[in-house]
Amino acid sequence: MNRTAVFGFALVSIALTACERRGASDVGLPPSPGEVVQAPDTFSVAFETSKGTFQMRVHRAWAPAGADRFYQLVQSRFFDDTRFFRVVTSFMVQFGVHGDPDVNKAWEPLTIPDDPDRESNTRGMVTYAHAGPGTRTTQVFINLIDNRQLDAMRFPPFGIVTDGMPVVDSLYAGYGDGPPAGFGPDQLRLIADGNTYLAREFPKLDFIRTARIIGRAVADSTAVPGS
Repeated sequence: MNRTAVFGFALVSIALTACERRGASDVGLPPSPGEVVQAPDTFSVAFETSKGTFQMRVHRAWAPAGADRFYQLVQSRFFDDTRFFRVVTSFMVQFGVHGDPDVNKAWEPLTIPDDPDRESNTRGMVTYAHAGPGTRTTQVFINLIDNRQLDAMRFPPFGIVTDGMPVVDSLYAGYGDGPPAGFGPDQLRLIADGNTYLAREFPKLDFIRTARIIGRAVADSTAVPGS
């Protein structure tokens, strides 16, 4: 991928995480087959990183499929100990590949439908990376500047960084973009080998310690097991 193709319960005080509902061995894995998980209308996520804390607000009205998937990912603790593997100065920060290749393999076929374009890729907006229509899964990026040129390429934002943008700005960018545009991590190797690959060849990358839903959230529906 190159620079131009970056890709209920009715009320819950603090949303339950997937590992609390399931088992510790399931951390990071998708919901059970047939389980319907719909995000609240809005919810906030606190990211504890190696550089500090930032917060993100997700708006389901902006991009329903994207918001639902992000809610699933946070609930499952997918982002814990994942790296900001693509940091391009004056462009964007990308993350969303798990450190365990088996977890990546479980999510890989679970693409989500494309969302309508309702918001613009301005600074702080959070958007899914993709490789074309119908290919969004787990990778997202934060716009470091106004990237309105991405709007016409079907990159609909689903959330925005509301606090801690200087932390996002400070994430390690020394490796640059991934190949062939730069010398950063190869995404295919990262997906296949996980954090082992990054720790060996890109040890300076910053990372997410935890990502947790905070505050109050209104769930639109209960998670319903399939029949």
